[in-house]
Amino acid sequence: MVRALTPAEGIQAGYVRGGRSRRLRPVLLAGNAVQAEYRARTDEQLAQLSVELADSRGALLSEPLAAAAIGWVTALTATALPEGQPYPRLFEALDGLLAAIGAAPSARHWAAALVMYELLILSELGFGLDLGECAATGGTADLAFVSPKSGRAVSRAGAGEYRDRLFRLPAFLAEGGAAGWPDILDGLRITGHFLARDLLIERHAEIFSSRERLLERLKRAAA
Repeated sequence: MVRALTPAEGIQAGYVRGGRSRRLRPVLLAGNAVQAEYRARTDEQLAQLSVELADSRGALLSEPLAAAAIGWVTALTATALPEGQPYPRLFEALDGLLAAIGAAPSARHWAAALVMYELLILSELGFGLDLGECAATGGTADLAFVSPKSGRAVSRAGAGEYRDRLFRLPAFLAEGGAAGWPDILDGLRITGHFLARDLLIERHAEIFSSRERLLERLKRAAA
C-alpha cells in the first residue's frame, strides 16, 4: 500500500499492483514525486493506484544526512495527517523542502526549512505556536523564549525566574532571516517537544526514532 500526499485531496492511500517489482521499486521511494491515478469501485474500497515517476529523489537516499531528512519528513507527514483532507500549504512546503534538500550545498541551508515545516504541520493541525507576543506581558519586544506548556513566546522581562524552564526562541523564528546552527538546533528542540506532546502522542516513539537519527547527523554537521 502507498500513502501519497496530493495537492487537492491530502493524504490518499492506494494499492499499487507489482509495487515490489524491479520496475516500480525506484518509483515508489519516499520523497519521489509521481503522477498517480486512483481507481476504486466504491468509496469504501482501497483504490488501485497506477503511478508514473515525475521527479526522482532516489539519488539523495545514498547520502546519509539527506536520506535521514527525507525519511523523517515523509514519515511525519504520512503519520500525522488524516486521510482525505486537503492541506495545500503543506503540499507546497513539503515539495519545497525536498527540493531544498536536493539542491542546497550543505544541510545548514535546508535545516531551517525543516524547522519551519514542522511548525507548519503543528499549525495546520490545530497546535500552532504563538510567537508574536509575550505570554506574560502582552508585549512584542525582546521576545527571547518559548513556554513548553503554552507554546507562546515570552520576553526577557516576562520570563523572570522561570527562564531556565523555557526554550530559547531562535531569532529566525521570531524575526525571519538566515539561521545558524545554534538557532536551527534550538528550533528543532522546540518543534520536537510539541510534535511529541500534542500531535504524535502514543505513536511518537516509533516515528521519532527516525527524527533522532536525523538530529544526531545534524549535530555532527554543526560541530
